[in-house]
Amino acid sequence: MPRFDVTTYGEGGLRLSVPAGHRIETTGRFDVDVSGAEANVVGALSRLGRRCGWVSALPDSPPGRRVAHALRTAGIDLGGVVWRDAGRVSCYYVEYAEPPRATTVLYDRKDSCFAQLAAAEIDWVYLIDTRHIHLTGLTVPLSEHAAEIVAQAVHRGKAHGASISFDVNYRRQLWSPELARERLLPICRGIDLLFCSQRDAIDVFGCQGEPHAMAQQLQRLTDAGEVVMSLGASGVIGVQGDQFIHCPSRQVTVLDRIGAGDAMAAGVLHGWLDGDLERGLRYGTTLAALAMSQRGDMVITDARELEHMTSVARSSDIER
Repeated sequence: MPRFDVTTYGEGGLRLSVPAGHRIETTGRFDVDVSGAEANVVGALSRLGRRCGWVSALPDSPPGRRVAHALRTAGIDLGGVVWRDAGRVSCYYVEYAEPPRATTVLYDRKDSCFAQLAAAEIDWVYLIDTRHIHLTGLTVPLSEHAAEIVAQAVHRGKAHGASISFDVNYRRQLWSPELARERLLPICRGIDLLFCSQRDAIDVFGCQGEPHAMAQQLQRLTDAGEVVMSLGASGVIGVQGDQFIHCPSRQVTVLDRIGAGDAMAAGVLHGWLDGDLERGLRYGTTLAALAMSQRGDMVITDARELEHMTSVARSSDIER
């Protein structure tokens, strides 16, 4: 029996944000949260009772220990973390805004301990001793080391018998759509479960048409076993063989959108790992709504709350 249900490789850092109505250049206070796309996913899954491990690098400093403390609190095993005597964690700044201004994100991720982590330093036995490995395209452009490790994780995981999921998670501030397509397509080829937003399907992969058609195009392009495409306010669509499953989004009062996509991915994986993609889509839209109703990157919930919130959705919320 594998040690873990889900493992992942990704960066952990700090989010420094100011509320709507404040500007970064004049604020006297930042709200501090721990961030990391992959960590958000396994953090949610850990809170739902899954055994999860995280591979990364952190400095043995107050900021590094701040990140580690938050992830341990979520229940994530940190045995795969490489600790550095010196160095920095990445961070990003968020300036929340209301129309006519848009919320803006500024990255400060260069030369972090994570970006300098080499493939030879990875505990590969730890990473692949799992049922499933989850990876994202957000990590690939951070450094050549990171890109190599993601590619190796897919190859080694498949060889060991682990299933693989990949979330495209494109960020325009990090690289161009053309480069993202060039680098991500070989990684995505033949994976078990592909996550991609409708916007990324258009911008990165050039998909066109109605959501069903775009999801099919993604599946053909990547040869992924199954595809989950998020549609924003319209919910999420899943492709499983020749079957399409659509689950509308849940009604929510939005407090903080950041992290909702990771929460959705965690919910889908929670159902998918039990062989039920349809249930996973319900979990995903529920967790995304829960994430948007809370502040911070990582959704705080448990299995009991998730089951209750999912069960109160009307049966007609799923359209086949």
